Amino acid sequence: MKKLIFPLLTLFCTGCMNIPQNRLPIEGFNIEKYMGKWYEIARLDHSFERGLSQVTAEYTLIGNGQVKVVNRGYSQQKGQWSQATGKAKFAGDKNTGHLKVSFFGPFYASYIIFELDKTNYQFAYVSGKNPNYLWFLSRTPIVSEQDQQRFRARAKAAGFDTEKLIFVDHEG
Repeated sequence: MKKLIFPLLTLFCTGCMNIPQNRLPIEGFNIEKYMGKWYEIARLDHSFERGLSQVTAEYTLIGNGQVKVVNRGYSQQKGQWSQATGKAKFAGDKNTGHLKVSFFGPFYASYIIFELDKTNYQFAYVSGKNPNYLWFLSRTPIVSEQDQQRFRARAKAAGFDTEKLIFVDHEG
């Protein structure tokens, strides 16, 4: 039994940060330019953001190569704001848009920036390691229809079910 557990454990742990070929993290990433407030334009549904509008993510360098992450959104149903604070750090090379993020103690998830406006850092397409997690982030709460269509096309090419996208209301 021990002979089976070690290889399975090794396979599980090395698979945690595997990245699909159709959404490789961007190269030439600058963490300082990425800091600040981002508006969530679109996402795939998941339990920790279900029903939230006006969703933002704020990134702040806290030293030691780590980033403070504050995600915030408004629940119309509850009539209140919801906030989660976590931390992120590079999964590898500091020039690659692949980080690990944690909101629950020692447990980290992949944060893959697979598309980015590298000139001005005005938009980013972010995913997890599997196709259940996808976000379109922008420095502005409203983007053009052309930007939305470009995101849909890139997400579809990366293997995401774009029919399930939720476009976030920022008008509140």
